[in-house]
Amino acid sequence: MFENLSLALVPGTITWLRGTNGSGKTSLMRILAGLSAPAAGSVLWDGRPLAAAGRAARDGTLYIGHANALKDDLTLLESLAYLAQLAEWPDAGARAARALQRLGLGAQRAAAVRTLSQGQRRRGALARLALDDAPRAWILDEPYDALDSGATAILSALVAEHAARGGAVLLTSHQPVALPGLREFVLDPRP
Repeated sequence: MFENLSLALVPGTITWLRGTNGSGKTSLMRILAGLSAPAAGSVLWDGRPLAAAGRAARDGTLYIGHANALKDDLTLLESLAYLAQLAEWPDAGARAARALQRLGLGAQRAAAVRTLSQGQRRRGALARLALDDAPRAWILDEPYDALDSGATAILSALVAEHAARGGAVLLTSHQPVALPGLREFVLDPRP
């Protein structure tokens, strides 16, 4: 899929991972998040192999992929609070309520996830970013997908704020991305 790849997620940076469909963007992101293993080579976390970094790497990374990771039968607030509890963030319910408000979903917090539009579900999933105040690595696969212009602006603000507090962001998008200090990393697909 890709060879001789060297990519560093540096604190305080935003990197736009670009490439054509099928070039391996999602595969690379899953490898960096520790969800898939590379066929060859290694992923290092703070100079150590990812597997050896253990909890430091797991706690230091937030991955949001194509699936929204929300439970259809729970309310939006319950689903987000559950994710906050899994991440061991304090005051999960109150944090989740504030995060939903930030994403413009305060009025939908008691709605079952299954009743929400695709854009509302995506904003609900992205509310996990508003829960987070630690300078960890965010790996975001197509986060702008299904968002209207208002939600796009909110997401861009969250990403910029995260980088400003020392977090690293790696994201993909088929839409143009305009963020302060944006770096581009292009995957060159091999035939």
